[in-house]
Amino acid sequence: MQDVVEKVYEQVVARNRGEVEFHQAVHEVLESLDPVIAKHPHYAEGALLERIVEPERQIMFRVPWVDDAGQVHVNRGFRVEFNSALGPYKGGLRFHPSVNAGIIKFLGFEQIFKNALTAQGIGGGKGGSDFDPHGRSDAEVMRFCQSFMTELARHIGPSTDVPAGDIGVGGREIGYMFGQYKRLRNSYDAGVLTGKGLAWGGSLVRTEATGYGAVLFAQSMLSTKGESLEGKKVIVSGAGNVAIYAIEKAQQLGATPITFSDSSGYVVDEAGVDLELLKQVKEVERGRVADYVERRPGARLVTGGSVWDVPGDVALPCATQNELDGDAAATLLRGGCGVVSEGANMPSTPEAVEAFQKAGILFGPGKAANAGGVATSALEMEQNAGRTRWDFATAEAKLTGIMADIHDSCVAAAEEYGRPGDYVLGANAAGFTRVADVMIAHGIV
Repeated sequence: MQDVVEKVYEQVVARNRGEVEFHQAVHEVLESLDPVIAKHPHYAEGALLERIVEPERQIMFRVPWVDDAGQVHVNRGFRVEFNSALGPYKGGLRFHPSVNAGIIKFLGFEQIFKNALTAQGIGGGKGGSDFDPHGRSDAEVMRFCQSFMTELARHIGPSTDVPAGDIGVGGREIGYMFGQYKRLRNSYDAGVLTGKGLAWGGSLVRTEATGYGAVLFAQSMLSTKGESLEGKKVIVSGAGNVAIYAIEKAQQLGATPITFSDSSGYVVDEAGVDLELLKQVKEVERGRVADYVERRPGARLVTGGSVWDVPGDVALPCATQNELDGDAAATLLRGGCGVVSEGANMPSTPEAVEAFQKAGILFGPGKAANAGGVATSALEMEQNAGRTRWDFATAEAKLTGIMADIHDSCVAAAEEYGRPGDYVLGANAAGFTRVADVMIAHGIV
């Protein structure tokens, strides 16, 4: 790193002690900015770098709620409104026991540049709670969501901050939170949350968008080599929305996804994933991957090792941060993997990214490859503002166009700064310059 960039990173570590995921996300972006600062030194003036790594606002609050047995629980709620240079804060809510301030800050920081790449006028933010909805009744989830929104409602709005879903937050949770928001504000602001049900302001393709986008990005990367996904064997991690719809889009484009996973292990289905069965198990029954194996002849459940032990042509990490480390990357490369497109947020460790780049394979970082979800959330906001709803084909065509534009922006930025084919540099440089230019235009705020 240049001295000026290194100094900013050291300040981040000193001021945000113990927040290792946040440190990792900041380091990855700042490290990419050396050629940008060298070519455009004005980006280091006016403490712009120091401002962009500091959230505009951090909110933490208690969330008391009562379970079905009458016992009172207290969780923590978070919302980090990181950067509003390009528009209202936009980013998901994550309900998972691992959630803490550092995790939310890492996610919010990534969201700044991801949202900038979509060119849709949205800033970066993130939120959530250490509440675990798994195993809770609908009534318990409802009471938690109502308590959570009772505090969050005062901080959000269609022109201020527009949350969406993330891990642990799907249509059920969004519904309960929207109902409470409407009750508290006495206002039907459909644009205050995205990921809503179709009957009350939701958008077609929003459920599929992140998974579809990761696959579309992989297809765009392959097209630069004159190849496609047709006939490729695909290794997918996760079994939530992102993984399921990455599998669906990969199948539509002629590939054969053969794996998926959850915390209990991973499934290998050499014949190709039975998508309808997987949807039944995970979306309808809220079951585990083992339930799929019980009903699918030829599929096997592996409870040791890693899903990345399975050889394949394309890897789609769609589970969570830092799930794919240096050893897993080496195994993937030995197994013939030539493409990695990140469906999750920062699922590859720095060691894994280094291994992929050193090997010269096609690597799509999450802030570019998984931007389809927030892109379609912004499309949902657009439909809400116009009180209209597009059909599936229209919404998917818009998503496909946005993902192609993101890919091309990354390629152009990588070439501009002397590292053609480096999608990490391309994504960071393109996203950063879009935000930085507007921050300069807005003055010291």
